[in-house]
Amino acid sequence: MDRRRLLGLAAALPLGVHRSVSALPAANLPVVLAVSGKVHNTNQDKLAQFDMPMLERLPQASFSTHTPWYAQARKFTGPLLRDVLAAAGAQGSIVRAVALNDYWVDIPFDDCQRFDMVLARLLDDKPMPVRDKGPLFIIYPFDQHSMLQNTLYYSRCAWQLKAIEVL
Repeated sequence: MDRRRLLGLAAALPLGVHRSVSALPAANLPVVLAVSGKVHNTNQDKLAQFDMPMLERLPQASFSTHTPWYAQARKFTGPLLRDVLAAAGAQGSIVRAVALNDYWVDIPFDDCQRFDMVLARLLDDKPMPVRDKGPLFIIYPFDQHSMLQNTLYYSRCAWQLKAIEVL
C-alpha cells in the first residue's frame, strides 16, 4: 500500500482515536456494513462494522460506467473496496458479498487489488435508497476494462450490500 493511501486510511479515523490501522473504531450510527472472517484491525473478534460516516471518511473514488442494470452510463462514488478491506485488516482469497435479501456472491480477493472496484454509496452524486440498489453497491469499472464486460464480472456486483465475509 502506498504512503498516500495509508495516510488517507489513517485520516479516516475519527479524531481522538489512536491513529493506527490496527484498531478500527466502533461504528456509532446504524451499521451499514459488517466485515467478518479473516479481519484483524478491529476492537471486536473478527468483525469490523462500518457506519455511513466511516465509509464517507475513507478516500473516495468516482467513475461513470455502463452496466446491465441502467439504460445509460451512471456515476458511482464511494471508497474503493480494497480500502474498506484494508481498513478492516482483511486478508484472504475470497470476498463473499452478502445482500439484504441474503443473496451472496464470491469475488476473488485479487479482483479488489487488480481493479478499482467501488463500494458505491452514491449514484449520480446522490445516496442510493434500498429500492435503487442501495445503500451500498459493489461495482466494477466496466468501461475502463473491456475484459470486465461479461456475465462473470456482472454477476460479481452485489447491490443492497449488508455484509462481507473474508474467506
